[in-house]
Amino acid sequence: MPVKGRVVVSELYCKGCNLCVAACPQDALRLSGERLTAKGYHPAELANDACTGCGICAIVCPEAAITVYRQVLRARAAGGEA
Repeated sequence: MPVKGRVVVSELYCKGCNLCVAACPQDALRLSGERLTAKGYHPAELANDACTGCGICAIVCPEAAITVYRQVLRARAAGGEA
């Protein structure tokens, strides 16, 4: 079954260290080029929809600024029943 993930980065804690971006096996994260946090850092953000919710980014984040949500997409059964 395909898996879809979503990453929420707390800009209060993110220091733009780039560890999550480097660790992401799907290349789904990047540092924002437009936004700055209140402390002046470019926060991490989703770059595309390739996130699978593996959680590696949250594990390597030294500030615990990342929360990962994972959703399993269920295939529809034959006959229109879900």
